[in-house]
Amino acid sequence: MLNDEELLRYSRQIMLPQFDVAAQEKLKAARVLVVGLGGIGCPVALYLAAAGVGRLVLADFDTVDTSNLQRQVLYTPADVGRGKAAAAAEKLRLQNPHVEVAEFTVLLDAGNAPELVAGIDLVIDGCDNFPTRDVVNAACVATGTPLVSAAAIGLSAQLAVFDTRQPASPCYRCLYPDMDEAAAACAEAGVLAPVVGVVGALAATEALKILTGVGQPLVGRLWLWEALAQTMRTLGVPRDPACPACARRPGR
Repeated sequence: MLNDEELLRYSRQIMLPQFDVAAQEKLKAARVLVVGLGGIGCPVALYLAAAGVGRLVLADFDTVDTSNLQRQVLYTPADVGRGKAAAAAEKLRLQNPHVEVAEFTVLLDAGNAPELVAGIDLVIDGCDNFPTRDVVNAACVATGTPLVSAAAIGLSAQLAVFDTRQPASPCYRCLYPDMDEAAAACAEAGVLAPVVGVVGALAATEALKILTGVGQPLVGRLWLWEALAQTMRTLGVPRDPACPACARRPGR
């Protein structure tokens, strides 16, 4: 149940015709894992905490670097050298004391990811490397956990939702079967600061939709944005029946 302070804090959401007290209570009961507390993960975590998601698990083994401050909006110069998960958790607890924030500071791998994801209602992956994305996707497939995947590089961004509880939904590996040929990370190619903020905010929106049942998530679709020309398009992403990650998904 929401207390009086929470009802006031979230009143602008609760008054939406598509969103009510019941939806807000679903958020309070939700458990979300944010993978990567970089340029995308920072706005994701900020908006989820502000919106009232009950428990956030922040997964990042990296430390804050001066070069991160251009776009990773949770950090200040005083955080340089600190672990990102710890620094982010500290800021989020100050932002919303009604939200429980936990930290996972070990590199996600095939050994620890399934156990971490098993206790989660939804995962948002905004990390900057394909091996981690592959591990997170496999854990989400194995546990039937919805996955919101966001990425940005240069002046481009993309967003998709994978929910293998739905028979027709692809997984991340259906979209990227050859991860060894993946593009370079931001550290090698650069990124414009607001680009990660835009896709991070949209990823948080998709998460809120899934957790509350409000609206139609981007399942089976890939949203692409080019900031330079301000163009957007959405492509269909079919499920690959021979996908090595999800062809034999549990319960199918």
